[in-house]
Amino acid sequence: MDFNFSDDQEQLRDAVRKWVDKGYDFERRRGIEANGGFSREAWDDLAELGLGGLYIAEEDGGLGMGPVAGMVVMEELGRGIVLEPFAQTLIAGAVLSGYAGEDIKDNWLPRIAGGQAIVVLAYQERKARYRLDRCEAKAVKTGNSWSLTGAKSVVPVGDEADAYIVPANADGKIALFLVERSASGVEARGYGTQDGSRAAEVVFDKADAALITADGLAALEYAVDVGIAATCAEAVGVMDKTVALTVDYMNQRKQFGVVISTFQALRHRVADMKMQLELARSMSYYATLKLNAPAEERRQALSRAKYQLGVSMRYVAANSVQLHGGIGVTDEYIGSHYFRKLTQLEMTFGDSLHHLGEVSARMQDTAGVFA
Repeated sequence: MDFNFSDDQEQLRDAVRKWVDKGYDFERRRGIEANGGFSREAWDDLAELGLGGLYIAEEDGGLGMGPVAGMVVMEELGRGIVLEPFAQTLIAGAVLSGYAGEDIKDNWLPRIAGGQAIVVLAYQERKARYRLDRCEAKAVKTGNSWSLTGAKSVVPVGDEADAYIVPANADGKIALFLVERSASGVEARGYGTQDGSRAAEVVFDKADAALITADGLAALEYAVDVGIAATCAEAVGVMDKTVALTVDYMNQRKQFGVVISTFQALRHRVADMKMQLELARSMSYYATLKLNAPAEERRQALSRAKYQLGVSMRYVAANSVQLHGGIGVTDEYIGSHYFRKLTQLEMTFGDSLHHLGEVSARMQDTAGVFA
C-alpha cells in the first residue's frame, strides 16, 4: 500500500501549516479563548483557504478531495490547537453529500463549502453515554413539515452555528434532521470548554426541521466515524507538537549544571512518547482509509483507532507534564494548552473505555483462538 501523499495533498498541508504558524499564533489563540472560544474571522480565514469543500463534490461547490485531504488538514490544525471546530465542516459535508435530498444539498452544500454557513452535529444527550442508538428527542410530521422536540448537549459552537444536524425518533426509528438555529423554538446556551473552545446546550421545542434521511442511525454512525477520523488526525498534530515542545524544553532546562536532555532515564521516556506518537499516526491513517469501507468493518476500525489514540494521548500528555515539571500546567505556558486539548480529545466522540467496549463487542467468537 502506498502511504505517500500526493502533490496536491502536500501543497494543502503546506498552505494550512503556513497559516497556522503565521496567522494563528499563541497570542491570537489566547485572545480568541478570552473572547468566548470562537472567532468568525479565523473561520473566514479557513474558508479563504478553500477548506470547507474538502468532502463536498465539485458539482456542489466543493473540492471533492476526500478523507485523506481532511486528515492532512486536521493534523495541521491540531499542531496549532486551533479552536474553531473544522471537523464539524467535514462531518456536515460528508453527511449531507451522502444522505440529503437535492433541495437540502442545493441550499446548504455550496454555503458550507464557501464558509458562509456553519453546520454542526448536535447528537449528544445526557443519558446516552456515547450510545448512538439511545435518543430521546422526537420528531412529528404534520402534513409535509416536521417539528422536532428535544435537548442536545456539548454542541460545538452551538450558539454560533447556522444550523444543526440532529437525530430524533420519528415513526419508531431514528431519523436525521436539519434544523436552523434561527428557527422558532430553538434555544442555545453557549459556554467555554476545557480546551478553550466553545460549545452549547441546545433545546428544541417544536422547532421546524427538514428531513435529511429516515435511515438516521446509519447516517449518524457515519457522521460520528468521520468525526472520529478527524479527531484522530487532530490528536496526531497535537501530540507531534507536544513532543517537540517537550524536547525543546529539555534541551534548555538545566539541573546540576547540565541540560536534562542528557539524562538517560529522561531520554528513554521521550523515546516512549515518540513511539506512542508514531503508533497513533499509523492508526490515524488506518481510520481515514477505512472511512469508505462497509459499515460494520468501518465501525470496528474506527473504534480500534480511537481506543489506541486515546491511550497514546494520555501517555504523551501525562509524560509531557511530568518532564516539564510545574510549568507544564501553567496557563501562561503553551504546553499546558496542548495538555488540555489532548485531555478533551480523548473524550470526544467516545472515550477510550467506551471504544474498548465497542471493539470487544464486535470481536468474533473465535478471536484469539487458534485451531
